[in-house]
Amino acid sequence: MQTIENYALGSWVKGKGDGQTLFNAITGEAFASASSEGLNFEEMMNYSRKIGGAKLRKMTFHERGRMLKALAFYLQERKELFYQLSWATGATRADSWIDIEGGIGNLFAYSSLRRQFPDLPYYVDGEMAKLSKEGSFIGHHICVPKQGVAIHINAFNFPVWSMLEKIAVNLLAGVPAIVKPATVTCYLTEIVVREIIHSKILPEGSLQLISGSARGILDFVQSQDVVTFTGSAHTGKMLKAHPRLVQESVPFNLEADSLNAMVLGLDVKVESPEFDLFIKEASREITVKAGQKCTAVRRIMVPENMIEPVSKALTKRLATTTIGNPQVEGVRMGSLASHDQVKEVREKIAQLSSQQKMIFGDLENFQVTGADKTKGAFISPVLFLNDAPFTKNLCHSVEAFGPVATLMPYRTTEEVIELVKLGQGSLVSSIVSYDDEIATEFVVGSAVMNGRVMVLNRDCAKESTGHGSPMPMLVHGGPGRAGGGEEMGGKRGVMHYLQRTAIQGSPTTLTAITKQYQYGAKQTLLEVHPFRKYFEELKVGDTLITEKHTVTLEDIENFADLSGDKFYAHMDANSLEGTIFTGRVAHGYFILSRAAGLFVDPPKGPVLLNYGLDECRFVKPVYPGATIGVRFTCKEKVDQEKRSEDDIPKGIVKWLVDVYDETGDSVAVATILTMVKKKEG
Repeated sequence: MQTIENYALGSWVKGKGDGQTLFNAITGEAFASASSEGLNFEEMMNYSRKIGGAKLRKMTFHERGRMLKALAFYLQERKELFYQLSWATGATRADSWIDIEGGIGNLFAYSSLRRQFPDLPYYVDGEMAKLSKEGSFIGHHICVPKQGVAIHINAFNFPVWSMLEKIAVNLLAGVPAIVKPATVTCYLTEIVVREIIHSKILPEGSLQLISGSARGILDFVQSQDVVTFTGSAHTGKMLKAHPRLVQESVPFNLEADSLNAMVLGLDVKVESPEFDLFIKEASREITVKAGQKCTAVRRIMVPENMIEPVSKALTKRLATTTIGNPQVEGVRMGSLASHDQVKEVREKIAQLSSQQKMIFGDLENFQVTGADKTKGAFISPVLFLNDAPFTKNLCHSVEAFGPVATLMPYRTTEEVIELVKLGQGSLVSSIVSYDDEIATEFVVGSAVMNGRVMVLNRDCAKESTGHGSPMPMLVHGGPGRAGGGEEMGGKRGVMHYLQRTAIQGSPTTLTAITKQYQYGAKQTLLEVHPFRKYFEELKVGDTLITEKHTVTLEDIENFADLSGDKFYAHMDANSLEGTIFTGRVAHGYFILSRAAGLFVDPPKGPVLLNYGLDECRFVKPVYPGATIGVRFTCKEKVDQEKRSEDDIPKGIVKWLVDVYDETGDSVAVATILTMVKKKEG
């Protein structure tokens, strides 16, 4: 029998004792055992903090992002190895695709997110705050990686995705992780971790694995650590109340199973495209992963006049679901993860049966293809009908974590919102509707009790990722029963592993700390035009004071003819009564364009192109006779990696364009970006 190992303190380690026996969910065969007995969790956590964390914190966001990209490509090349083992968890190829390639996709997504962060080990957050009258004392915020370890306690249903979607975030932030998958499917997590360690892409200490029990690990958490838990709400709340977490104020992110809802809008008729979309999506959500998804639909709500056509169409579609061995062609639903799960789901079905009628499914008489249903962890899809969901309310509190859902009627959108809320907090609810007023009412009304709300109709169906698919750049979590946490969410997720700290000081000092020019900081006046300098030669604070230009009425009229912008404030002095203007005013875009004429150095040089405009404000009217000049300052430098061997080495330079008039007041402020070549070699 195979022994599933732990990865601790830089080595693969077998736990002591016999450990927990692991079974193939399809065949029922005992094929492995897992144990973590003998592991020293305190030493593992210190190892992560001191070895892995120290190395990660020295890397910049861009370096960490490229590390994730390399890891994603590495795992993608070896995905078939994971598929070969995934079927033993009861998953079909389609189920495994969500788990395996969905997890790898998260690595790709967070790798790309590096471009939203500076090429620094830390992040500068938000805008500068002026704290004094003259501007010599300002404030800002920086976010630095926590000097602890992320402890991920994961559920059994997604042994790959659950790990990769979490470590993608903490690794980009610069924090190491200890992963504790559910033991029942830990063998799939282990093989992925083996490949990760073998790749040597991550710094040693960045990732450790506990394949058996992690009981007692929370006794050693410190204030810089982060704990995440995915699983049952009962277990999550128990862990969240651990005295050590409270004592050390350790962030705890809970993502729990919830009673997610799918709603058919009042506008949808049987002949509507949305009707077919609804039936397909509901059926898929019941049967994908054999219903073992934290986002799976548990409550299906339809207008009361649509109960009969929906029940007929949905039961007909469920009846076509072939259950069995995922390795057999044509099988669309595999098994649950274990016999324990079958027992638990059957108990919950019995509870639900006390209040509502089963209109599809038979727990005893169902066909299994290519396997022995008495040995594997198989179960039939089950659909209930609840004719009085406000009084027969077990469906709003009892969750069978399998292919089980309840169909129920509603009369108004306001009423269905209240039904959704009876679930006490969900990860996701969806509505299928082609009426945007109905969709708006539902989304706004139900959002307070949902972490995500999806609207599905004919316009987005082709590319929709579906009710049950959390996306890397959107938050995954939900209020109340769903745990009150947030995972992923793009930058929001990364911030979970960073310490945001307010910093105060002079503009010059904060410029040095943030590596971004802060308005009012000392400037280095250049004798050589900055467009003559290569990327490496430019310094934040390098400034060009340009020549000046006096604005004329002819400038305004010529720009109006050229641009076609003949807004009254520029062209008609008789229309200015009741406005803020005292005369015909120059176009803001003329001021910006003329500023470019003042700061641009025309001959060919290191500047390759104008990359764009980040922000622009016109802060003071400019009238004919005003004289303008530009303070042109290097604000920030963003390195760019080469896309190929033939690519030109370059970076992006952000410039502060401060246009001022003869009084010294700023009249326009903008940030422009240029692509600047690096020195050859």
